Amino acid sequence: MNRIQTWGLTPIRCLVGAVLILVTGAGSVSAQVGASVTIVDANIATEQELSALPQLTPALVRSLVEARPFASITELDALLARTLDREQITTLYGRLFVHLNLSTATREQVLLIPGTGPRMAHEFDEYRPYVALAQFHREIAKYVDDTELARLEQYVFVPINLNTASDADILTIPGLGARMLHEFEEYRPYQAMAQFRREMGKYVDDKEVARLERYVTIN
Repeated sequence: MNRIQTWGLTPIRCLVGAVLILVTGAGSVSAQVGASVTIVDANIATEQELSALPQLTPALVRSLVEARPFASITELDALLARTLDREQITTLYGRLFVHLNLSTATREQVLLIPGTGPRMAHEFDEYRPYVALAQFHREIAKYVDDTELARLEQYVFVPINLNTASDADILTIPGLGARMLHEFEEYRPYQAMAQFRREMGKYVDDKEVARLERYVTIN
């Protein structure tokens, strides 16, 4: 990847990025969860989809399904490491993953994305905190082409503000359809995450509430 700016200009670049965010605002931006290009979400993939992956034996598929939802890629990685070697896991992550929160993912988690070395991990971290996925798109586009940007973007998300997110933003949450979109909006304004858990618990089980909660925030 080619860096156009010099390292000495990093503070200025960050300041300009921050100003742009304040001017444009996050509320007008859609797609807070990266669109899938090659991967399926490990938390919602069907058993048929999982079984089609060559690294996953029937026994491993059963273990994966029973362990869901994974709160992070680290949990999935630990389960896979019981059976697969690192090369097999890396190959699998080209087809299966648990989305990373751009503002909280550790360096070790970012490096689990296939083809993402220390330099790109630094770029992921440099522009924190992320307020919109469009911010990630804009900043990482400085270093990679459109194809690679789309590949990287499918691994990440920026939490959606429960009280202000648009329909389009909410519907980017994997596995969330029109019915749950209605329930998300019905209980606005949310005062605390406990309220979200309580209200969503009327419609889905605790595991599904925990999965959905990864993608939302209250500001």
